[in-house]
Amino acid sequence: MNTFKALQISKDGEQQQTECVQLSREDLMPGDVLVAVEYSTINYKDGLAITGKGPVVRKWPMIPGIDFAGTVIESDHSEFSPGDAVVLNGWGVGEVHYGAYAEQARVKVTG
Repeated sequence: MNTFKALQISKDGEQQQTECVQLSREDLMPGDVLVAVEYSTINYKDGLAITGKGPVVRKWPMIPGIDFAGTVIESDHSEFSPGDAVVLNGWGVGEVHYGAYAEQARVKVTG
């Protein structure tokens, strides 16, 4: 899939806008693992980010969503291979690194 849908929050001055956009893998932030996002949640922190009611997002534009479950598509890290099932929660995702409200996510392996 060359392009995919994502929910993106952007800000122009004090005005916040949330919209569904088409992205490509090249639009994603750097990371070690590319994941096909299959599930996510809507939690309190994501609600604050989407509505602009709290200072959750620290880098603009942002794809919100602090957690996901999915399947690895590509990996540059020895611990993960295509086809692996993965879960991520936190680590700045949806705040300073593009998050889970997209059909694909590229994330960094920590530790």
